[in-house]
Amino acid sequence: MPDQTVQSRQAGTPDPAGQVSASPAAAPESLPTLGRNAPLVPVDSAASRALAGVIAILTFVAALCAGAAELVAASSAEWRSAVTHEATIQVRPTLQRDIETDVAQAADLARGAAGVAGVRIVSKAESERLLEPWLGAGLDLADLPVPRLIVLKLDKGAAPDFAALRAGLAERVPSAALDDHGVWLSRLSTMANAIVGAGVGLMLLVLIATALAVTFATRGAMAGNRAVVEVLHFVGAGDSFIAREFGRRFFRLGLRGSLLGGGAALALIAAFGLASASWRASPAGDEIEALFGAFEIGWRGYALVIVIALLVAGTAGIVSRLTVRRFLSSNT
Repeated sequence: MPDQTVQSRQAGTPDPAGQVSASPAAAPESLPTLGRNAPLVPVDSAASRALAGVIAILTFVAALCAGAAELVAASSAEWRSAVTHEATIQVRPTLQRDIETDVAQAADLARGAAGVAGVRIVSKAESERLLEPWLGAGLDLADLPVPRLIVLKLDKGAAPDFAALRAGLAERVPSAALDDHGVWLSRLSTMANAIVGAGVGLMLLVLIATALAVTFATRGAMAGNRAVVEVLHFVGAGDSFIAREFGRRFFRLGLRGSLLGGGAALALIAAFGLASASWRASPAGDEIEALFGAFEIGWRGYALVIVIALLVAGTAGIVSRLTVRRFLSSNT
């Protein structure tokens, strides 16, 4: 092994061929000696700590955005699961028709439609309460043409026949309109996919930024340890051994920074979860919980942060190793 060769030749012990190798004192005077058990790439220098800080910041941003994307994706899936199993019939009041009769006829048509498991008629009082957030409470809405709603609970095991139901409503209740929430679901899916795509794009940017930072740091380490590399070449160490040592050191450095950044992101998400629990009694807290849930990313979110940390650390090690090999091949 190259490291064993280095130690044996430093001590002046015989090599496997039975010949006593020259000690570092026999090397050219311009080449320094290697200290026993000294790392090839120091990791406690100011430059190494700065690089670990940069990696920690990049990982923190990526993990935070990944957690936010997981929250939005989980909330979107919950919304779609709830809305997919429901449809709504809106009956508008007209001067020529009795709205209560139209509501009853529309409900009868819905009960006989294929794929409809249940029908619930929203009362007039409930419909007026739905308008209170926009019009205010305590208003007399008796003279306003308030539409009536019928909520359809869809059967999970059968596909609803919306075409036949729409045709029946158009024939018997012209003022009724069936809404299967398809447009809303499409917009919600587009929004969720856009946020998840933005999270993936940010992750790629973080990996690219990490690769660039590690590349410059590796070149600086190679320039600062040029004499050490020459000693290793002199005692027989190959380029692969040197590149492997650099890769290991930068992987550990990247892992330390990425775990620090990922842990800080998880701590911040947990703090938001605790804060949201104290907001639930307020109207704003109810709205936030309705949109994003309880700020719990679940096991998938934690696994995603761990994967991000490992990807960042792996990128640091691989890029450092490739950079060293390219540097050594261009200087031979």
